[in-house]
Amino acid sequence: MATRFGMAGGIPERRVRPIWDAVDSRQFKAALKLSAALLAKYPNSPYALALKALILERMGKPDEALSVCSNAMELLFSDNVVHIDDLTLSTLQIVFQRLDRLDLATSCYEHACAKFPNNLEIMMGLFNCYVREYSYVKQQQTAIKMYKMVGEERFLLWAVCSIQLQVLLSNGGEKLLSLAEALLKKHINSHSLHEPEALAIYISILEQQSKYEAALEVLSGNLGSLIGREEDKLRMQGRLLARACNYAAAAEIFQKVLESCPDDWDSFLNYLGCLLEDNTNCFKASTASHTCLPSSVDSQVPKETHLSEELFDSRLSSALSVVEKLQKDGHDDCVRGPYLATIEIERRRHLNGNADDGKFLEALLIYFQRFNHLSCFASDVEMFLQMLTQDEKSELREKFLNILEALPTTPIKRIGQVITIFKVQELSGAMFMESVKELEGTAIKMLEMFCENLPLSRDLDPQENMYGEELLSMASSVLVTLFWRTRNLGYLLEAVLVLEFGLIIRRYIWQYKIPLLHIYSFVGALPLAHDWYGTLEVKNILQETMSHHILPQMLKSPFCSEAADLVKEYLKFMDDHLREAADLTFLAYRHRNYSKVIEFVQFKERLQHSNQYMMARIESVFLQLKQKADSLEEIQAIFQSVNYGMKLLELSNEDKLTSLTFNEDLQTRPWWSPTTNKNFLSEPFEDGSACSRATMLSKKKTTEDEDTKKKEIERKSLIPRLLYLSMQAASSTVKENSEPNGTASDTNVAAELKILLERYARNIGLTLDEAISVILGILEGQKSFKELSSDSISWMNFAVFVNALNLSSKKPLLPIEDKSNPTSWHIVDRLTKTCVMYHLSHSEPILTSPGNQLTVLVQLVTESFSWQILIIQSCMKSLLPIGKRKKKSGGGSGLMDQPNLPKLQAVQSSIRSLMDTIKEIQTRVADQINGSEDNDLDTLLSYVQRDDNGPGRIFRILEENVVANNPDLGERISDSLKSWSSGDVLRRVVRAQRKYLTEFNQICDSKVKLLGTLRQSA
Repeated sequence: MATRFGMAGGIPERRVRPIWDAVDSRQFKAALKLSAALLAKYPNSPYALALKALILERMGKPDEALSVCSNAMELLFSDNVVHIDDLTLSTLQIVFQRLDRLDLATSCYEHACAKFPNNLEIMMGLFNCYVREYSYVKQQQTAIKMYKMVGEERFLLWAVCSIQLQVLLSNGGEKLLSLAEALLKKHINSHSLHEPEALAIYISILEQQSKYEAALEVLSGNLGSLIGREEDKLRMQGRLLARACNYAAAAEIFQKVLESCPDDWDSFLNYLGCLLEDNTNCFKASTASHTCLPSSVDSQVPKETHLSEELFDSRLSSALSVVEKLQKDGHDDCVRGPYLATIEIERRRHLNGNADDGKFLEALLIYFQRFNHLSCFASDVEMFLQMLTQDEKSELREKFLNILEALPTTPIKRIGQVITIFKVQELSGAMFMESVKELEGTAIKMLEMFCENLPLSRDLDPQENMYGEELLSMASSVLVTLFWRTRNLGYLLEAVLVLEFGLIIRRYIWQYKIPLLHIYSFVGALPLAHDWYGTLEVKNILQETMSHHILPQMLKSPFCSEAADLVKEYLKFMDDHLREAADLTFLAYRHRNYSKVIEFVQFKERLQHSNQYMMARIESVFLQLKQKADSLEEIQAIFQSVNYGMKLLELSNEDKLTSLTFNEDLQTRPWWSPTTNKNFLSEPFEDGSACSRATMLSKKKTTEDEDTKKKEIERKSLIPRLLYLSMQAASSTVKENSEPNGTASDTNVAAELKILLERYARNIGLTLDEAISVILGILEGQKSFKELSSDSISWMNFAVFVNALNLSSKKPLLPIEDKSNPTSWHIVDRLTKTCVMYHLSHSEPILTSPGNQLTVLVQLVTESFSWQILIIQSCMKSLLPIGKRKKKSGGGSGLMDQPNLPKLQAVQSSIRSLMDTIKEIQTRVADQINGSEDNDLDTLLSYVQRDDNGPGRIFRILEENVVANNPDLGERISDSLKSWSSGDVLRRVVRAQRKYLTEFNQICDSKVKLLGTLRQSA
């Protein structure tokens, strides 16, 4: 707590200190009592009021805290207050920030600055307010004022950073950059620069304006001495020379970098690019790191060179000479850069059409001979292997094996060498070419080698990597491949057992957990997948990059509560980070780390536009609607919280969809599920082409996948508003001018509903009329759900909402033969039954049929049918007002004698039809639950306990290693293996599947009971 002359906010510190001590120890009641005593002594002190507001906010009383803050503001703005200090203002700012009222904090600081224009501390507080509001222009103006006031370099750089942010994120342009350059030049002429970060900012400003010569001149002058490491200075000079197209000079500079840092892979790529005058690597952001060798080479294919063939070859030879010299001068056996550089040089020859394939293969062999035991070997050469034919890959593997036979080695190195061979075999696509028997042998060899070498890890800490732990993940991958090829469930179960076996020995291996949770998701054991995801301890920013492993599956499952918890935790992190991100930015300003200022703001912008963030905000509403779908009153409260769906429509407007970012780390996904929308195991096996396709999709996010996600976000954002309007349309089938919740009349409801349905139809690639024709075509047998099976939910939702529009539209979209008998209900009923029967006919028992149709049925019940039931309830509420009973007989004014009777009968028929359809699903689900757990376990065990060809050998190896009781394993590993049981693992799979089915059955049961109640009330 800042004090001055023993005073805090104009109050003696001895009176304030006990209050802060109570707040810090979370004794808020005691703090409030002390605060009341302080206010009694100083009733007109804004600081005393600010302290009380802070305490009230911490006690969870935001309204009272805001009221007290308002009183403090009135005192601050009055003419009676003589003393205003930063402590009072910063305390108010803390409260306002937590109340999401930063505008009020800014007002306080602006008033204080106007009243005390020469108070630097208050002006810095105002700058902080503008940082929190991301008001870059006002940041610039305030920083300039502070610079003029005291002439400090840091305030000038605050202004320049604010200008850069305007250029990067707002509508700023060359004029602003020129202004920043002029400000810096003027300061340099009078005061010079004194910090490396200041020089970096100046160079960046010049570089953004393409003033490379000027930047080089600055770097070569006295200011260049601000850069501490000579290599960093050389890298910067090389980049500037390359961007100025002075390739010869740039190549010389990068050569100097390589002589002192031979493992600097980026500098080598820059050097080679400058020699060949095709360098795009230098045009990367100037803040990029250039200090270490990446795990894999840049796979970008160089542009066609303008150099003559002779000159091109000459320059490559020159580069090769430099690299060979680096190899000779090297004293560190771990330096890989010069040897990998030789391969890259030969690759460039190959791409230019004048390759000597013998030299290319020779360079690969030399690299293998030196680094064959390193875990990074395969990723280093992956892109190079893709250039070889299948015959060349086979020849290379044979030569690799020959080299290993001739090399002396240690047991630990031997494991690394074998893993490298297996990885090369996998990357080259050889495993997809092998026979089933050969693949089985490969998986067995991997598992046996792991078990044989397990004693090497006996003395390792549980959190240290085991020797050869990659063998198990590779073995499971081979077993998954075998399942894909043969559709034999036993291989998939053995993949599960292998990964679980590894996790029994060491629980911290995420490389086991991620493929395991994906297999569990695929076989319908989602609770197990969720449990393993929990052990990954995905926190903070990892929730943005890693939640894609479990969240999409959970959102489509019957576990709405668990899914809601995941979404809530993710949104809490995102909201907290976006609220507090400015704190880091201002901290970077204060610590004069100006490159971090830009980085933090750009990072915040990227997160703010995250597709997962937008989807999570939509899904949080979706989950509430699904969970509360049985209660009209609670549904209305949910609608009210999102402005009846309008908030979600605003959330997914075209501009926001265009600016979406995709931050998921797809590299961590298993090869068979490269994106959230793709799973190769659900498709037929495609021999040799499968490997290249899997690799391609797992290595990059396709535009097609991003477009699919954008469409899904838009489509889902429409549904809450469509549902609300549909319920209003249904409830106004009797009332002529209903205006619920302040909405428009029936005509406007129908008009907006039609506009949104047209947008929904466009989202699925059709016009409204075309989409309706598809629905009618299915009913008439002209089309099949087979064509729409991947998007059945979207079509059923569309049909449900079209029916609601039909009820209120003067020009029905669905055919109605008799206006008194709205047959659009019947159309939706038939479509519902057709859809469910199609998916039931293609659905096999979850126990033995991974990747079945159950997920689609779950979504139909929890989404489409829920929306239909809500519309039915709204319609019946209108048709059967409270307190009104049907007349059993006679004429008169009873409801049975009114024109609404046909409408009521149509609704009753729809209720019966929906009940029957859900019961059909229930019957199928109940059949799978009614069997005993032991019988299900025996069924799974029968897949892995065979003695004939196929699954079973992996299972036996695991069981034999557990009972072997090897004393060389050490106490920790031996104790871990005592708890291993393949039967227990498979029993957990059975229980998880049954839990999934039971949860779904309970949801179906609740829907049937609700429909039964509605049928009785009708």
